[in-house]
Amino acid sequence: MSASNPLLPDGVPLAIRRVVTGHDESGASMVAHDGATPRSDAYRHIPGMMSRLVWATEPAPALPVDHSDPTLSVASIVPPQSGTRFLVVTFPPDSVFFAPDFDPAAAAAENLAISPGLAELFEPDGMHTTPTIDYGIVLDGEIWLELENGRAELLRRHDVVVQNGTRHAWRNRGERPATLAFVLIGAARAR
Repeated sequence: MSASNPLLPDGVPLAIRRVVTGHDESGASMVAHDGATPRSDAYRHIPGMMSRLVWATEPAPALPVDHSDPTLSVASIVPPQSGTRFLVVTFPPDSVFFAPDFDPAAAAAENLAISPGLAELFEPDGMHTTPTIDYGIVLDGEIWLELENGRAELLRRHDVVVQNGTRHAWRNRGERPATLAFVLIGAARAR
């Protein structure tokens, strides 16, 4: 990647290439967007943490799309019911959170700015529950999906998880970053 695209120590790029298709004036398929995800954020107060909002849809999207970039106007990372969010997140090793210079208040404020709508749902220990069904794919590394009552599941590269609105946290107990792709689908909570 170029010098304008910062890398993690392990070579993970901040921005990723996003190719979005659409239709031209005659209705033929074409590439409407080709370039870096515009909402790519490297956390300053959580070294190695990166979030990239790849795409978003509101409920009942219509085709063909108008070629505008919906990520630029997203006010909440948590989608409305039947809306979607597509994210790629890099989690640093948990040791980052135990470094002597780690500032939890600054990290929380930064998370609110980068992940509005989602950050407000985080408990002090990182556990959270969203009104979404999430599809997650481990692109690189290993990460633990922590659930309630001491339950946890180790996920490795290419493992997938379907997260059904359950209380959970992501724990990177390893020594290198873990990168996951997530599709969040807004759901109605019955209880």
